[in-house]
Amino acid sequence: MAPDESNGCPSPAIGVGPSYRPDAEKPTATVSRKVEQSNVHILPQTPQLICLLTMIRDKDTQRADFIFYSNRIIRLLVEEGLNHLPVVPHTVTSPVGKDYAGVKFEGKICGVSIMRAGESMEQGLRECCRSVRIGKILIQRNEETSLPKLFYEKLPPDIKDRWVLLLDPMLATGGSAIMAVEVLKSKGVPEDRILFLNLIASPEGIKNFAEKVPKVRVITAFVDQGLDDKNYIIPGLGDFGDRFYTL
Repeated sequence: MAPDESNGCPSPAIGVGPSYRPDAEKPTATVSRKVEQSNVHILPQTPQLICLLTMIRDKDTQRADFIFYSNRIIRLLVEEGLNHLPVVPHTVTSPVGKDYAGVKFEGKICGVSIMRAGESMEQGLRECCRSVRIGKILIQRNEETSLPKLFYEKLPPDIKDRWVLLLDPMLATGGSAIMAVEVLKSKGVPEDRILFLNLIASPEGIKNFAEKVPKVRVITAFVDQGLDDKNYIIPGLGDFGDRFYTL
């Protein structure tokens, strides 16, 4: 466990690779911190995921590559998020006339992106769920106080009857995500029918979010080392929205 010089938080580093590979052949890489909150699910820290995260963290990665590798992580998050939705038994008959006892999803879903960075995750959701309804919430953080403010929301009228996948790639203090959950709850969405999909989170944001909305399940790719004095995630990857849409 190597300490992070900027804030003293431990930075886990392990050899990554298949279990059958000798430890000597596994390169050492920084992996996600573990968290105590039971409603937080961190993606398995596989070589593929660590490689993708390395690419999008690199300040020299060009925008086209940033988008490509971010989209791959987003797809992993969406697929894992769908694993947490309820299913019921469903038997089908194959083309050779034999029954297969499977399952099917029970209920309707929709995505809700926290603008603007969250909109980058909509395509990954659409690729997994055709014709999925998408809502939007605009919340901006005051750079001086770090407090969130709601500016706009446009949600499906029947959202209270749907499972909601809330989309935002970065979870710093947790303020914007908590406010977005409160907006959904005000529309009648039960807290335990919301899943929050996120690429990189801070431990402070995870703790704050889990305390304020404990029934929301969080699916994240990585819990980083912490926040700096400006409440930016470190080491982080910079401003996700700027890198995805403009730089």
